[in-house]
Amino acid sequence: MSPKNMVEEINICFKAFDEISEKFSIEKIKTIGDSFMAAGGVPLPDKKAAEHTVRAALEMQEFLETRFKERTENNLLALKMRSGIHSGSVVAGIVGVKKFQYDIWGDTVNTASRLETYGDSGKVNISDSTYELIKDIEDFSFENRGKIEVKGKGKIEMYYVSV
Repeated sequence: MSPKNMVEEINICFKAFDEISEKFSIEKIKTIGDSFMAAGGVPLPDKKAAEHTVRAALEMQEFLETRFKERTENNLLALKMRSGIHSGSVVAGIVGVKKFQYDIWGDTVNTASRLETYGDSGKVNISDSTYELIKDIEDFSFENRGKIEVKGKGKIEMYYVSV
């Protein structure tokens, strides 16, 4: 895919992700290249942040699956996505003076990033802390992946979630 076409494709996907984020009250934090970072429960706490974040990730995956089928049927390259979700506390705020931005920091952010890295394309990979918050929601299905050795973190229990 040419750089121009890649930017156009990422823009189409991120516009859809922005709409999905808004639907589930998820805060887009930033994009870095083809990475879309968002968080639930910020800037305002939300008791259903974990559920909303997982539902948003599942809907984003669904959007990309549909787009993937459409593009490959037309012999076009298409994107796939890995998702990683971890629940915990973060520090949030606005930094800088020129091109300032809202951002979040903390071990929760780092762990979520690791979950994304250790997941598979087309899947939503969640930590045990997120699983504990949503395990009783009836329309979610879980695949326990066991404890996986994660660089810089030790073993983390992970689950794939689906509806």
